[in-house]
Amino acid sequence: MPLSTSVRLLDFPALPGTGAVPIGAGRREREMDLVHPRCAGLDVSKRDAKVCVRIAGAGRAGATSTVTTWGSVTNQVLALREHLIGEQVTLVVMEATGDYWKPFYYLLEDAGFEVLLVNARHVKNLPGRKTDVSDAAWLAQLGAHGLVRGSFVPPEPVRQLRDLTRTRTTIVRERAREIQRLEKLLEDALLTELPGRFSVSRRGAVSRALTVPSRDWSNGCAAGSVVVGRAPTWVGCGDGRLVRSVPAC
Repeated sequence: MPLSTSVRLLDFPALPGTGAVPIGAGRREREMDLVHPRCAGLDVSKRDAKVCVRIAGAGRAGATSTVTTWGSVTNQVLALREHLIGEQVTLVVMEATGDYWKPFYYLLEDAGFEVLLVNARHVKNLPGRKTDVSDAAWLAQLGAHGLVRGSFVPPEPVRQLRDLTRTRTTIVRERAREIQRLEKLLEDALLTELPGRFSVSRRGAVSRALTVPSRDWSNGCAAGSVVVGRAPTWVGCGDGRLVRSVPAC
């Protein structure tokens, strides 16, 4: 007897009158519910996108799939949009691949059909995929049977507000880094010129010189009392003091 732990199950017919189900009868594929007869799957990359349009056949006829390639520029995406509208597609499924999905999603979301952005990990973990099926065809097949769940994508006003707040956060952080760099530069310069007369209080004056004048200048510009391009400056004196100098308008 070979040293193996595998066991082969033989498919014997059921005994008459027992009502037992033969082993292997559950292997028959059950037809799944068709949710979207006309569905499209997009395999998005940096330069182009493979688009598979899946159209379910009538009766016993199988579904037909057509795979085409479209560029990622705006004109190509708009042409793809018109192509999908002409094919009467009701659902478009695409994977969240980096940031490459954004131009396709943003230009297709208001085309009159549903657009789903799915997680690539969830799609690849679904059983039943064959190795010779492309990603676009697999996405179209899953979308046709309603087996994928879309990720949350905020609406356009929320996206614009989020981009604005993120940009402001980035600018504020860059401003803080530049202020710290200038503080260190001024402190090193004053320590070099006045090594024995630079104290902690004057170090605080350097910090105030970089923050308070800019705030007063911006408020003055808003009130109309300061001419743009003539910001107040600070001049160092021989005794280590910083004197504010406002240029004439």
